[in-house]
Amino acid sequence: SIEGKRGEPRMRPPYIAQIGLFGRPTLEHNFETLYWVRDIVEKGPQWFSGFGRHGRKGLRSFSVSGRVKEPGVKLAPAGITVQELIDEYCGGMAEGHQLYAYLPGGASGGILPARLNQIPLDFDTLQPYDCFIGSAAVIILSQHDSARDAALSMMRFFADESCGQCTPCRVGTVKAARLMEAPKWDMDTLEDLSQVMGDASICGLGQAAPNPIRCVQKYFPEEIQ
Repeated sequence: SIEGKRGEPRMRPPYIAQIGLFGRPTLEHNFETLYWVRDIVEKGPQWFSGFGRHGRKGLRSFSVSGRVKEPGVKLAPAGITVQELIDEYCGGMAEGHQLYAYLPGGASGGILPARLNQIPLDFDTLQPYDCFIGSAAVIILSQHDSARDAALSMMRFFADESCGQCTPCRVGTVKAARLMEAPKWDMDTLEDLSQVMGDASICGLGQAAPNPIRCVQKYFPEEIQ
């Protein structure tokens, strides 16, 4: 888009460090990384690594929304658990709500049940549970919500946000959303779609779109049978 072209993902390689903006080698940084550079230079790396829990180091910005008393962006230690995040930084659950499930990394980061509320939230701690931290946009669901409805909402979001460049994402997200509207999910067809989207989509949106489907199948089977 900066180059005046339609905003679409590119096939890699070549990577942007080789051929990037206007065909020149380009460095790409996460803005949160750049945010901490000055403080780390002024106060030293030991200051930054002095924060953290459960074996992790540093600070993270968690954007917490959903059924909590005090949603918002929370600066908290890396490796904090969702239960600690709710209790210590969000004022607890909203009145009349109990933790039922949570999304640890935004729309594509997967959905986990309340019983897994003690997993450290960091970049490589959630993969064994088929989830990831992503942008650390944590969404809290209660007993008044359902994981299947959340997954369907996210799939509709992916279908709307797809740039349409590659067929697996453009067609797969729309078809998956239609299948997920059924009272009982067609597991075999959804798994086939998930496999194709994950393997053949060009960018991360299509590749990660199946995550909510697989998490509902794995952790909330009673909702879709």
